[in-house]
Amino acid sequence: MFFVTRTKFKKYLLKGAAIIAWAICSTALAEPIKVDISYIQLLQKHPPALSNIFPIPEDTGYSGAKLAINDSNTTGKFLQQHFDITHYVTKKPTELLTYIEGEYNLGRKIFILDVPLTHLIPINQWAKDKSVLLFNVGEPADEIRSTQCLAAIFHTIPSDAMKSDALAQWLLYRRMSNVLLVRGSQVEDIQLAKSFKRSAKRFGIKIVDEKEWDFNTDMRRTAQQEIPLFTQTVKDYDVVYVADRAKDFSEFIPFNTYLPRPVIGSSGLEALAWHAVIEQWGAAQLQGRFMALADRKMNETDFAGYLAVRSVAQAVHELHTNDNAKLLDYIKSDAFELAAYKGRKLSFRSWNKQLRMPLALVHPHALVSQSPQPGMLHPTTELDTLGFDIQESQCK
Repeated sequence: MFFVTRTKFKKYLLKGAAIIAWAICSTALAEPIKVDISYIQLLQKHPPALSNIFPIPEDTGYSGAKLAINDSNTTGKFLQQHFDITHYVTKKPTELLTYIEGEYNLGRKIFILDVPLTHLIPINQWAKDKSVLLFNVGEPADEIRSTQCLAAIFHTIPSDAMKSDALAQWLLYRRMSNVLLVRGSQVEDIQLAKSFKRSAKRFGIKIVDEKEWDFNTDMRRTAQQEIPLFTQTVKDYDVVYVADRAKDFSEFIPFNTYLPRPVIGSSGLEALAWHAVIEQWGAAQLQGRFMALADRKMNETDFAGYLAVRSVAQAVHELHTNDNAKLLDYIKSDAFELAAYKGRKLSFRSWNKQLRMPLALVHPHALVSQSPQPGMLHPTTELDTLGFDIQESQCK
């Protein structure tokens, strides 16, 4: 049995009290970590569409980032970390770089960008040799993940190739090998079609015919007459893929095709990073918090904004620093993992800085499936069967 004298006991007691007091004082005197983030949004003019029932909320993207700030501060208050965000909106592209440069000179070094491809490129050039964190939350173009590499920008929005691969995998899994491709005449529609063609070739899907939609009549009155004739082909098809980024005509295609076939792509079954029907892995709670904040449902751009902020916050929580160079190195390293209501941890691809993630296959009111599909194999992670793998990309 171990005994101590009264004198030794007092000595141990005083020593323990001193250690506790030192710990409390150290915590109290520790410098709080403050992280400032800038959300930059370029409002774009959209041409009038035949279908005007899909308005884009003005706060799309930013509301997701704002929710992530709230969630990050919930954890941060126990770690003496505080996150703040500012929202800059402009209709003038020439103001973007001027604003970013001004914010950078004021000490802000983390920027979330909801701007199109043509403006991401000069921002990426500006960021060269600067210790800044840039996140793309709105531009899905394949070229900035494959050929026109943006070395300074992380992508939390999935690429067109990721979505096309997700759908092509589902077609392969369901043994729907023959596809009628319908595309719009806009440049972005042609890009979508090109992306799907790549995926079809990758997974052995045959495109039996390709048709360009160039009607300009009011489809709300003529869809039942026009679309069956338009979708008539010499060869049979199992499914119709529609490439219509603006949803100008795609919603009129289902149930009006010449052959009674399912529709995928821009209507019918869509591949998305996020949708209101996702409820697993704690997603229902996230959906509820977003609804309370924004008074609407969370969309894919909101989720991309959420992921961008949470990526920064996860790095700050892990490293206990707001040193941008250290945060940047950690986020792009193999050690970084992000929990994001997807059933598994997410990370960024080292070659093109794309956030790898599962994609939900949904129709407007239900979750149908999730890609990667069962049986998809990869030497590192099956998540890299969606989008450009390292050997397919010129980005390194």
